[in-house]
Formats: sequence, C-alpha cells, structure tokens
Amino acid sequence: MHLKGVHFLQGNIACAEGAIAAGCRFFAGYPITPSTEIAEWLARRLPKIGGVYIQMEDEIGSIAAIIGARWAGVKAMTATSGPGFSLMQENIGYAAMTETPIVIVNVQRGGPSTGQPTLPSQQDVLQSMHGSHGDYEVIVLSPNSPQEMFDLTVLAFNYSEMYRVPVILLADEIVGHMREKVIIPDHVETFTAPLPDKNSLPFEPDPETLVPKMPIFGKGYRVHVTGLTHDEKGYPRTYEPEVHYRLVKRLCEKIRKNSDKIVKYEEMFVEDSDVIVFSYGATSRSVIQTVLEMRDKGYKVGSFRLITLNPLPERIIRDLCEDKKVIVCEMNLGQIVKEIERIVKKDVYFLPKIGGEMHTPEEIFNFIKNIL
Repeated sequence: MHLKGVHFLQGNIACAEGAIAAGCRFFAGYPITPSTEIAEWLARRLPKIGGVYIQMEDEIGSIAAIIGARWAGVKAMTATSGPGFSLMQENIGYAAMTETPIVIVNVQRGGPSTGQPTLPSQQDVLQSMHGSHGDYEVIVLSPNSPQEMFDLTVLAFNYSEMYRVPVILLADEIVGHMREKVIIPDHVETFTAPLPDKNSLPFEPDPETLVPKMPIFGKGYRVHVTGLTHDEKGYPRTYEPEVHYRLVKRLCEKIRKNSDKIVKYEEMFVEDSDVIVFSYGATSRSVIQTVLEMRDKGYKVGSFRLITLNPLPERIIRDLCEDKKVIVCEMNLGQIVKEIERIVKKDVYFLPKIGGEMHTPEEIFNFIKNIL
C-alpha cells in the first residue's frame, strides 16, 4: 500500500506517504501554498488503494468533511497553511469537544493574513495550541526533516486514535519542500481506536486513560454527536455546571495526565552545558549545527529540540534549566518562548527571526557568544 525502502523525497510527499502507511483513506482539502503537494500526491495515490480524495470549496468544508469521515469509520486527514488553518479553528474545537480523531497538517508560511505564501515561518505555534475558543487540549508535533514528516505523520494518526483528539502536524515551508533520504519500513505500527461494547455509553471514559472508545456510524451503535456540553450518553446538558466541568476537565486531563507517554524531544550535550538552546522544526537544524561547532571550540553549549510542542515536557525542562542560561530560537517574534519562560520561571534569552529566512549558524553562534 505505502512506499517502502529508501527514497529521496520531498517533505510534503513523505507526509502523504506517512498518512497512507498509518491507514488514512480519506483526504479533504483546499490547495494552498506551501502544503499543496500533500493534496496533489494523495489525489493520485488514494484512489489506487481504495481511498477517497476530495477537493472541498474551502478549508472550513475540508475539516468538516474529515470529521464526518472519521465518524463513518475512516481515518482522515487534511493539510493547509496559515490562512486556511485559521479558517479551521471552529471545527478544531468541535473535533476536540466530540473527541473525533483527525489529523491536520499545517505547513507554515509567513503571516499574518496572506503574508508570504512561499516563505517559511513558525508563526502558528500558539494558534495550533489555543486557536479555538474554550478550554481544550490537542497534540502538536513539529518535524525537522522529510524523515520526520513521514514518521511523525504516522505518530499523529496513532496519537489521534489513542486519545480521541485532533493532532496537528506543525511543519514549515523549509521542511515541507526539503528533499532528503527517507527510509520507509516494510511494516509500520498503527493504532485504531477500539469499538465500545454496544451496551456501554458512547462517551464513557476509560477510568485510567480518561479516553472513551470510539463508536462508528453504520456499525449498529446509537450515538448522538454534538458540540454542545453533553453527558456520557452524548446528549446536551448545557445548563448543568457539574456536567460541563466533568466533560471539559476530562478533555484537558486526558492529554495532560498522559503527557509523559506523549511528549518527545531530542537532547544534545545538555547535562554538562552552561547554556541550553531550545528550538524546533527547521530552526533546530541550524541550532544543532551551531552547537556542534561551538563544542569543537570548547564552548559548553547544549541543544534541546522540542518535537512535541503540546504538551511540553515541563518537569524535564524545569529541572534541566535550573542552573543554566536558556536561549530560545524560533521564526517568529515570540511564541514557544512564552511557554519556556512560564516553565523555567526566570529570564530567557530570545533570538527571533521573521521575514522568510531561517536562522543561520553564524547568527546563532554570535548570539550565544555574546551572552556567555
């Protein structure tokens, strides 16, 4: 079904193949730079393997379609960029409230508004975490290579099914359009949300994971799906504070309490460093190169690459940074840095960059050197 072996792939194509390998058989989307190659590839591939591709009238219709497809029993995905991602926010909240497992790929470009369609940024981080209204939690993953575009797309589908939650693959134009070697295994581990017993309630959570099993329309289940505050039967209970509290608290805690199982990160030279540089996505490639160069010159610098942007490994970050200087590099004017400052509870050095260019190793080198 999916490509296998060693390939030289663009990041967006690797993402599309990761979706196929994870079991995605429905894609609805609207073309937008710099994510369009994902849609183009799946438009050719899905019909050949029994899947369905549909180009919707806009991004609102696209995310609505994949929500409906998943309730019909099909793993589903959409892909977009900044302006389209903004249009999806209400339905991301709906998917969180109805606990619908879907995957949304956002290949970021420079904003706000139409911004820089063909150039990279990391300006959608806070929107990916908190873009919809109300209290909820989603999972956000950040790849830094075409290989991770494949691997993390598979993981995004698995997480969405394990926790019945929207998962956002937050890439950027550089990683989406980069071409590198991608190794695709013959067998890919996948997970599908289990069907509940037909006598159980459709939104009755597992007491340990806090996640309900997933009923499917057309499989004999009687289930009411609504974005209104609902009880374990799925029916509206909007005027009962205790029902709303129980539901929304669980929607948040099923991610927060399972964060140790969810979070992924990559450390380099952090234990014996005087300075730790936090980064993610394409920016981390420049940071890692800089850290290796500075280590060769005797500087005690370490790298902490965030792979999961939500949730964050808060306890690990807090303990690690207790007696070290902290730097955050990102292609925006300050988004994940706010989360790091909240966690470490001290001043953080920040190296921003916008305008469509990523940080160079030289810029990062000089910035670190000036604060040592």
